[in-house]
Amino acid sequence: MNLKPLYDRVVVKPIEADEVSAGGIIIPDAAKEKSTKGEVVAIGEGKALDNGSLRAPKLKVGDKVIYGQYSGSSYKQDGIEYKILKEDDVLAIVG
Repeated sequence: MNLKPLYDRVVVKPIEADEVSAGGIIIPDAAKEKSTKGEVVAIGEGKALDNGSLRAPKLKVGDKVIYGQYSGSSYKQDGIEYKILKEDDVLAIVG
């Protein structure tokens, strides 16, 4: 990927939600919720602080994360949709 986020931005590839419920019911596309889980594929160099220094990002490439449903911007490249988020929009790292 040739997409390099700036400062405290991260690029996340959303992980698609299951198409079948736990009870075996197939969920149609119209009823699916937007994915809020993804894998970090690129990270900026860190957040610029008031004193001019950079705070290193806490995330790393390959982390599985949960982010806000309406956070960030969507970007499509080579038929794959990515989300570009601020590191602050990431709610948790999934173990």
